[in-house]
Amino acid sequence: MAIPPGQISKRRRRRMSGMTWMFLGLLIFFIAGGVFTSIINSIRDHVPAQIMQQAAPRSYAGVDNFDTTDGGVTFANVEPPDGPADEAGLVGGDIITTVDGQPVHSDDEMTEILRRIPIGKTVDVIYVRDGETKNTKLTTISREEMKRLEDVFGNRPQGRGQFGYEDGEAERVEIPNTKMFGVQLGEILPNRPADLAGVKQGDIVVEFDGVPIRTSEEFLSRVRRALPYSTVKVVVMRNGERVEIPVKMGKQ
Repeated sequence: MAIPPGQISKRRRRRMSGMTWMFLGLLIFFIAGGVFTSIINSIRDHVPAQIMQQAAPRSYAGVDNFDTTDGGVTFANVEPPDGPADEAGLVGGDIITTVDGQPVHSDDEMTEILRRIPIGKTVDVIYVRDGETKNTKLTTISREEMKRLEDVFGNRPQGRGQFGYEDGEAERVEIPNTKMFGVQLGEILPNRPADLAGVKQGDIVVEFDGVPIRTSEEFLSRVRRALPYSTVKVVVMRNGERVEIPVKMGKQ
């Protein structure tokens, strides 16, 4: 059956119209894509590099924040238990001066160094404790591994240790005639482990369960990680004398 010329013309116009819409749609798509890319590139150009880098994976050393100090960086305590700093034998109050052969002068430098060190790499660490320069090796971990170790300790079935002192009254002090620091205790709670063991107000804790104690934060951390009902050796300075006291820990 023959199709009238007028209808052929209309069909052709409709077909041409559909192709035109498709072309326009593709054109709009590519234009929008170009605009979006330009916006992203503009953001990257104007956002500080430090912010852009925050999302990138980085290594962790297992300490409670770094602070700039004379000679390098320090920290209040190591955490979590069994983390890199803990395994390396570091404690709160140590001053890190060099990591992986790179001198450290500020907390920003330390963070940048950790950002560059591959996760899982073992590096040499030079630090100062009690005026003496020491060396150790530290193996960095990922943020996920940090979180796992934190969860393991937080969910420990044995619970946390209790010592029996007002932690808010404990303060870091320098031992007279030495380059050593310790933690001077304030109120000792009656009928708690420290009191029953003979620990006195004013005693300066310098060692807890074989670990040097140089900050109040480290002491509190070590008390909490001690196994409840275990006996730990606490070394204090009292009236200028070194006194060793076995303390049977309680449970929080």
